[in-house]
Amino acid sequence: MPAKSKRSVCPLACALDLFGDRWTMLVLRDLFVGKSQFGEFMKSPEHIASNTLADRLERLVAARLVETFRSEERPGADGYRLTAKGSSTRPILEAIMNWGLANIRGTEARLQPK
Repeated sequence: MPAKSKRSVCPLACALDLFGDRWTMLVLRDLFVGKSQFGEFMKSPEHIASNTLADRLERLVAARLVETFRSEERPGADGYRLTAKGSSTRPILEAIMNWGLANIRGTEARLQPK
């Protein structure tokens, strides 16, 4: 995250500037379960708009949580994968997921990480 985009030096505020919208953590979730192609992300049950998905992937790449790679499945297309920094978000997502399972009636964990 560029220094000029920080609203404060508070680590929680800075993390929320990166993760605090309604889509970013879902994109990370999808990466953890093995999605790598733009079209795969588009098939997620939350129905993210393509322009929003492109923006979130761009932000995650800029923050070095995700990197692009040349797809072997689709020649000429880029795929996306977590970096080590991105993989370090797993405990955060798991904690939020577990809280939701314990405290929000009707939730269930359907997607299993690879």
